[in-house]
Amino acid sequence: MAIKASTVWAIDIGNSSLKALHLSTERGVVEVIDFENVRHGKILGGGGIREAEKEELVALSLRKFVSKHDLSRDEIVVSVPSQNSFARFVKLPPVEAKRIPEIVKFEAVQQIPFDINDVQWDWQTMGETEGESGEVKVGIFAIKNDVVNSALEHYEREDIQVSYVQMAPMALYNYVLYDRPDLVKSDGRAVVVINIGADNTDLVVCAKSTVWQRCILTGGNTFTKAIADTFKLNFEKAEKLKRTAPVSKYARQIFQAMKPVFADLASEIQRSLGFYNSSNPNTKIVKVIALGGGTKLRGLLKYIQQTLQIPVERPDAFKKLAIGSGVSPAKFHENICDFGIVYGLGLQGVGLGKIESNLLPRNIARSMAWAGKGRYFTAAASVLLLVSLLCFGRSGLDWASFMNHNRERQETSVIIGDVQDAKQKYEAEKARGDEYKAMIEKEFKPFDYRAVVPQLHQTILKALPNPDNNPAQRVLYDAFAKGDIEGVIRIPRQERKQIFITSMTIHFSKDLATARFGAVDLRSRTPGRRPGFGGDSEEYYGDYELMREMEMMGMRGEESMEPRFGRAPIGGEAEGAEAALEEEGPGFVVTIEGYSPYGNSREEMGEFMDPPGVESKPGSWGFVTRIANLDYFVKDANSPFKLYKNTEVEHFNLETGDVGFGVPMPGGIGIREYIERANTSLTGYRSSSSGDWILIDPMTKETVSKVAVLDTTGKPKLDRSGKEIFEINDHWFILNVKFLWKEAPAEILEADETGAGSTTQLYGGRY
Repeated sequence: MAIKASTVWAIDIGNSSLKALHLSTERGVVEVIDFENVRHGKILGGGGIREAEKEELVALSLRKFVSKHDLSRDEIVVSVPSQNSFARFVKLPPVEAKRIPEIVKFEAVQQIPFDINDVQWDWQTMGETEGESGEVKVGIFAIKNDVVNSALEHYEREDIQVSYVQMAPMALYNYVLYDRPDLVKSDGRAVVVINIGADNTDLVVCAKSTVWQRCILTGGNTFTKAIADTFKLNFEKAEKLKRTAPVSKYARQIFQAMKPVFADLASEIQRSLGFYNSSNPNTKIVKVIALGGGTKLRGLLKYIQQTLQIPVERPDAFKKLAIGSGVSPAKFHENICDFGIVYGLGLQGVGLGKIESNLLPRNIARSMAWAGKGRYFTAAASVLLLVSLLCFGRSGLDWASFMNHNRERQETSVIIGDVQDAKQKYEAEKARGDEYKAMIEKEFKPFDYRAVVPQLHQTILKALPNPDNNPAQRVLYDAFAKGDIEGVIRIPRQERKQIFITSMTIHFSKDLATARFGAVDLRSRTPGRRPGFGGDSEEYYGDYELMREMEMMGMRGEESMEPRFGRAPIGGEAEGAEAALEEEGPGFVVTIEGYSPYGNSREEMGEFMDPPGVESKPGSWGFVTRIANLDYFVKDANSPFKLYKNTEVEHFNLETGDVGFGVPMPGGIGIREYIERANTSLTGYRSSSSGDWILIDPMTKETVSKVAVLDTTGKPKLDRSGKEIFEINDHWFILNVKFLWKEAPAEILEADETGAGSTTQLYGGRY
């Protein structure tokens, strides 16, 4: 996968210019010996520019670059934009090294969100085997064929032979890991690179062995268009006004026109990092590195830093890149922020990049290689002709020699006979290949049942209240699904039969009787500890889209009350007695975490979740009642799952409490908001003398955490014992249940200790 050249040209064609670096390692250090930043005649993303005109502008820039530099002796590494690109890191089960490509191809088909025939993809291992488990982390990278082909057409027209193609975000990752290793010493610390280009902004979260990317469709042109719309100007005049804004007498009006774009860009960056934090709660973001031409816009980086509350750095030099004697340091440093991508590409070219994947299509690589070797064919043909003439002269001498070596020919015949015997033995061994193939198929058989966990997941979600099983609040559910905030808040919050699930963990056990909750920790957190805002937990960013996707209704729970057990199925005493004789066997251990706005007290929420005395009235069932009667609840066919021993606390338990700030509770509840309240405490958690933190609903902005009741002077009310009186809003819950897997396949139950039937192979995990 890797290349290693002593000199390399790295080229990145952006919307505003062509950037190129000529790097060398001939003197033992990475050194820039030449560079170029060719501005296009027009900004490619500007208004009114046709596709044909864009192609011509790029061609002119490339010709200008080629006319000044000889590229024939160096490797060429080029970038492709991040749109329609894909990067994912997966852990493979312990297998022999020669089988890794086969398994990676299987994973690629599953992971890449496009047809495998429509993309150019590559992979590489990311470091050593992890721990005693023998798992191997692999990075899979892909980009759509039409994006790669479109980028390579520019170079092919100018007869430039490209050696490597890399995605721009991966080049930025290579730059950070090589030039700033002090910021990415482990996977627990990450640095964010934002490359603000003309049309979009690449956001890359870099940790020691993983990288996460997102393309934000806001860039320098977005600011220009805002100015053009405000002042009724064409794109070129608006661009000029943007560049001269700091010294313009209309500076205040110009920055006022761009202010909404400032807010949109900062909000998208914050939202992206919030999603990353929710997926990687153990990774702390320590710094933001800002690159690209958009960073030159005055006030933008300061605004982003204030929004994110994370230090933002705009590099003024590359720390580990030496400047060659023929390069002007002053002129090179003027372009530092534009050279982040080409620096990362060049590092890969000289063999120092962490990511070594190559997305150059094989057929294009062959055709471009043959096109550059025409002159060698002419020389080769001349040599071949000369050799042919010599061979004719030699043939006469060889015939005479042949006739004098009859004995040697006999010895050769004996050797050929030995070869034939060896070949027969080889064919016999080859015939045993079917036996080995059967063994492999047996090992992969558990993958046939990978859909069982998603099926259980969907079954649990369907058991929660929705317009079908709670038609009385159909208007609420429809309003929530459409994002109609006014429609939602028309119903008082305590009357909304809703549940917001923040996480669901499912893992497989071959013996439910001995399986323990928390025995397999799929979320990589300490067993028995709830993540939240208490103690030393990290900051949490809410994600409205994720919450809306996982929206469910209705729940019960109490902090000091005993959980309810002994739910009887439909059918009377005979079937109830039969259900009491629980079957032993394999199944799934499930933990559901979330919160609910329903009820003025935990008792009301509990009755809503599991109403007493309604076993024979399906229309009045709660969430727990439905999962206790899955055979009745699943309409089309009997459910393959059955609630396991819900009368025993080691197999079924429920933990609840009031949503508050600074207390242990499940993560992902609400969004933090700071309230200015001098000398008061709204939440029981005072962050400073001038205000307090509360948790709010990410959609309706209503308060979900408990807040202090204030008197007419603005001070907290106290009860007779002198304690603050709080108004309780939402309630959190953690529900631990087990589901028996009826008629589990024999190959799962008979699996040996190699891992067949494990959580990983059954695709269990956190949702």
